[in-house]
Amino acid sequence: MYRFAANLSMLFTEDPFLDRFKAAQDAGFEGVEFLFPYEFSKQDLKARLDSTGLEQVLFNLPAGNWEKGERGIAALPGRESEFQLSVELALDYAEHLNCRKLHVMAGICPEGEALEACFEVYLANLAYACEQAQSANVTVLIEPLNTRAFPGYLLSHQAQARKIIDHIAMPNIKLQMDLYHAQIMEGDLSVLIRHQMDYVGHIQIAGVPDRHEPSDGEINYGWIFSELAKVKYDGWIGCEYTPKADTKSGLGWLETARNIFS
Repeated sequence: MYRFAANLSMLFTEDPFLDRFKAAQDAGFEGVEFLFPYEFSKQDLKARLDSTGLEQVLFNLPAGNWEKGERGIAALPGRESEFQLSVELALDYAEHLNCRKLHVMAGICPEGEALEACFEVYLANLAYACEQAQSANVTVLIEPLNTRAFPGYLLSHQAQARKIIDHIAMPNIKLQMDLYHAQIMEGDLSVLIRHQMDYVGHIQIAGVPDRHEPSDGEINYGWIFSELAKVKYDGWIGCEYTPKADTKSGLGWLETARNIFS
């Protein structure tokens, strides 16, 4: 019943990036996601998808200078032109890879900028991204991130994301609900799942608190998968975690989940 996508930025890192597609296929995944594709050619990525039969589920828009601590540019005043170019680039990759979902990272409000000004820019840029993506049949996703791992990130709570989605009021903006971030910031995951599924366009999972396998930590994912079944969630579940050891030896949870919830 559930379709699991391997996040190739975090899983199978024992292999070079382009070899991770085959590793994901061999492990039984049906789809893949990753943070950023832009250092690789569209042709090379498409060839890996075609040779493995994997579906490209999701990737992020360019997020600025990651090495210098930028975590998205959508909310950064003065970077609007750069953001528009990033939308164009991401949609070009999405078309080539037949990817129907793009995550727009908000970013961290720069020192000296008013939070209100950052939000205004964020909302305007999201509206622009949705308008451009709509004609390409692409859904724009926004994701609250926990402030322990991403201090200062503009979007950190589920209710905040819902308000933004309501404000944009376009059919192709949805919530990327990462249960790892949601548990750290809010908990009460069953209630979140039950009451906001109409907003959800993608789900991601990882163990809490250390972001290892879903079988590691305080979240009972058996219970979570049952809750998702009750609300008839039929989208992808992205596996965005850091394995405790090598990726393959930690995939027992996936076989168990498939046996129970297939």
